[in-house]
Amino acid sequence: MTRSASGAPADVLVVGGGIIGLAVAWRAAQRGLHVVVVDPRHGGGAAQVAAGMLAPVTELQYGEEPLLRLGMASNERYAAFAAELTEASGGHDTGYRQCGTIAVALDADDRAELRELHAFHQRLGLDSQWLTGREARRLEPMLAPGVRGGLHVTDDHQVDGRRLAAALVHACERAGAVLRRGEAAELLVEHDRATGVRLATGERVTAERVVLAAGSRSHLLPGLPPGVLPAIRPVKGQVLRLSVPEAYRPFLSRNVRAVVRGGHLYLVPRENGELVVGATTEEQGYDTTVTAGGVYELLRDAHELVPGITELPLVETGAGLRPGSPDNAPLLGPTALPGLVAATGHYRNGVLLTPVTGDLVADYLATGTLPELARPFSPTRFTKVPA
Repeated sequence: MTRSASGAPADVLVVGGGIIGLAVAWRAAQRGLHVVVVDPRHGGGAAQVAAGMLAPVTELQYGEEPLLRLGMASNERYAAFAAELTEASGGHDTGYRQCGTIAVALDADDRAELRELHAFHQRLGLDSQWLTGREARRLEPMLAPGVRGGLHVTDDHQVDGRRLAAALVHACERAGAVLRRGEAAELLVEHDRATGVRLATGERVTAERVVLAAGSRSHLLPGLPPGVLPAIRPVKGQVLRLSVPEAYRPFLSRNVRAVVRGGHLYLVPRENGELVVGATTEEQGYDTTVTAGGVYELLRDAHELVPGITELPLVETGAGLRPGSPDNAPLLGPTALPGLVAATGHYRNGVLLTPVTGDLVADYLATGTLPELARPFSPTRFTKVPA
């Protein structure tokens, strides 16, 4: 049984060692809490596939204003968060880059949709600049001649999800968090309170509070009482990684987004010459197979947006699972089960929301009070109230 040095249970047990769970663990350990993180592979999860766009403005959809506020708050923290994390991890760079994003339209319908989005941005007081097709191509000369217009958002940036995960692993260890390799097989509940987990090996890991940060499998943990968490559905995303030879650089200088044939497409250029192209959106359960159709669709649409992309070497394909909640917004804070705290359901915004999730959930763990910014995302918002 895992306990603290004094023999008492740990203060916090985090179930899930992806970037969300690790960020919560790091921040909680910094606040003086004894933290244990249980996962078969710390630093794995969806971040290994994610492109790492930090795009609260260009990803905004109607009706998501609370999520926008959360995303912008996290984006505003990212530069300081990345710098602190690099130092705390012993020099592991996160690949954070302030590059901006351009969203472009390839036909008249897409242009009209972008115009509506721009007007929505203006009503909300967001900083996005309308571009003609010529202005968009002046910013990114590799764009197709048929680009009809676009939006330039200077405050949407990027980070490398893989490097972010690695830095968080090291930062957690250096902050004193215990990273236990193992699979949580059952949530332990005693006297109607979450008290820890039983591992697949049979060992019990106990703590005063349990943070459930297991991504798309969060609600499937055996022992979790019915109705405490809503179903978190997995949404598959296939992603390609290409390499830009030195002779072709700079191929793109900022993130590029577009809607092609009704599907969202993005291209994220790294400073090291990697170009990430994604991502499909597939409701296929827990399947993470890379398919010929998914690769074809991404390359076809990317070629229509940036014709020169087919000259680049294709070096990797991958697929991951986004954890989607019923309203596609995260679950943050205490659940209906005492002792159990949620940090899951981030859907397409997991990388973006890592800094703010770590701060908000760790604040709750340290003080017992859920910060105001997190309250619209309480896990209990899906609970039916009797008439």
